[in-house]
Order: sequence, then C-alpha cells, then structure tokens
Amino acid sequence: MFAADGFPTMNELVIWPDWFGRDWYAFNKVSFLTFLAMLIPVILFVTAGAKYKKRVVPRGVQTVVEATVEMVERQVIMPTMGAEGMVYLPLLISIFVFILVGNLFGIIPPAFFSPNARMGNPVVLALMVWLVFIGVGLKHHGLKYFLDAINPPGVPMALKPLVMFIELFSVFVLRPFSLAIRLFANLLAGHILLVTFVVLTVSVWELSGLASIVPVTFLGLLLFTGFELLVAVLQAYVFTLLTAVYIGSSVHAH
Repeated sequence: MFAADGFPTMNELVIWPDWFGRDWYAFNKVSFLTFLAMLIPVILFVTAGAKYKKRVVPRGVQTVVEATVEMVERQVIMPTMGAEGMVYLPLLISIFVFILVGNLFGIIPPAFFSPNARMGNPVVLALMVWLVFIGVGLKHHGLKYFLDAINPPGVPMALKPLVMFIELFSVFVLRPFSLAIRLFANLLAGHILLVTFVVLTVSVWELSGLASIVPVTFLGLLLFTGFELLVAVLQAYVFTLLTAVYIGSSVHAH
C-alpha cells in the first residue's frame, strides 16, 4: 500500500540533492544542518557569556546554558573521572550540545531530519573521541599505555594472550565503532519511524473509508515525536558519557 501511495524509498529518506559542489565537497541539506548544529551552540554560549557579565541571577539563554554545563559536570564528569576530569569539560560540553542540536533537527520543522542519521557525522565524532582517549593515555603513561590498556591485572598467564587480544579489539576497535553505530542507528530508525507515520496519516486521510482512523495515526505520530525527543537527548548524553568513561580509563589505564 505504501509503495502505491508513493511511500519514499530509502534513498529518498536519507540522500538529499546537492545544493552546490559534488562528491566529497558537495554541500546539501545534511551539510547545512551540520553547520547549524555547530553554529547554534556557539551563538548560545557567546550570548550567555555576555549576559553572565551583566547580571548575577541567570535568565533565558543563560539559564539553559548554565543548566547544560551543570548537567555535564554532575552527571558526566564527576561520576566517571572526578574533579580531575574538569579539564575536559569544554570538550564534553561541545560534544553534547553539538549532538543534541543535530538530533533535535529530526523533529523540528522544516528540517525534519537529523544530520546524525547519516553515518558521516557519527564516524567523525567517534574518530575524534578515539584520537582523544589514545592521546590522553599517551600523555599520562607514554607507550606503556597500550600495554596497560590491553593487559588487565589478575588474569592467569594461560589466559593472557586471549584476554589481551579481546581487550585490544574492544578498546581500540569496538569503542569507536559502537559509538558511531549507536548514534547513527538510533537517529535513522527514528527518522524512518516518523516518516512512516506521516505517510500513514496522509494515506488514511486520502482514503475516505479509512478517514475515521486518522486521529489514531496522528496520535501515534505525536507519541513517537515525543519519544524521538527523548531519544535525541538520551543519545547525546550516552555518547558524551561514554566519551568521559573512555578518557577516564585512559587516565587510569591500569
């Protein structure tokens, strides 16, 4: 039924025409939303910083920004790294807000698509985190970091080769892969789900015999939109939390 009524193909759901350029330097809707996901947090934080100098009691944008900073401090850094992790606060806030704004585009008109539902953004973010936690490990432990990371204490000698291989794969391959896949898959699934309910609502509206169930499909669309709002926040939080965990494990690689 969907195909007959013009249900979009997978390519139409995730591939957008280029506005200018082509191949790797093409600029399209996804590129534009990614740019906005970087620009909007900068504007918010600069605005909040300017107002911080003028008033003691936070209001408006300043309240939102301060609440975000406090959340990352208390819910991400302190449980995973403690006070010594505050040096990574700017990085973690940047990651959280960038992902959150990008995720929210999936339910905000007229965008209705998250740039994180394309694999490019999650891969770049995951590779950045991979480089950061390896760099932190090398900074604190030198080359010994690699041995400490894959050689957990207390393992019987007979099992060490197997455990070291598993840890090598888990720490240096699975971590960035799982970060990217988790973010990408959740946002893409949500986008497909919302499009499905939009098309379903329009389809039953156009079919007079089924028009009576439009309220049901529309209610489903509203409920899943609210669910996607929760997913948008949760995925930004999970990505940031795991980043903090990986950095903390590099600081204390043993």
